[in-house]
Amino acid sequence: MIYLLRHGQIEGAGSRRFIGWTDPPLSDEGRKTAQKLHESLSGIVFGEILCSDLRRSRETADRIASGRLVTTLSALREIHLGEWDGLPRNQIKTDQPEAWRRRGENMAHFRPPGGESFADLSDRILPVFRRIAEVHSGDDPNALIVGHAGVNRLILCHVLGMNLEHMFRLGQDYGGLTLIRRRGDGFRVEAMNVPVR
Repeated sequence: MIYLLRHGQIEGAGSRRFIGWTDPPLSDEGRKTAQKLHESLSGIVFGEILCSDLRRSRETADRIASGRLVTTLSALREIHLGEWDGLPRNQIKTDQPEAWRRRGENMAHFRPPGGESFADLSDRILPVFRRIAEVHSGDDPNALIVGHAGVNRLILCHVLGMNLEHMFRLGQDYGGLTLIRRRGDGFRVEAMNVPVR
């Protein structure tokens, strides 16, 4: 089974900014969620715990792992938003209306200046996900991936056979847990975006 998790809440959550490679730490609430996840998942045997190299993902994974080995992969980073990273959405909408319009018309393939598109992100993360899924299929131990909203949505689009244009139909809340089981050549989503208890 693959446990796909979005990191805990970050400082400045709700500020309506573009957050990709910008690297805010977890908020107090995010740290509490990570601790609850540690308690909830403590009985699960993980053959691998993986996360991106961004602080919010690493901090969540480290709190859950509680001393177990965590593998950090830059390929699991959130989408690179280039010059838009860290800026308020309303500022981009006001200052760059044409780019904002193009983004809305082609969400999967639009690249902000100096950044990557969701299609680029998909090309970056899916080979890593396929390797993880191959290693952790059948009776092999479970894997925990502590990812990001964009990363997790693209993995879910892949396993569900969904077009990237529909990725924002998939909820990925802070600390939300998704369970994916490998079945032959395909996948089954056992649960999605489950909140921590």
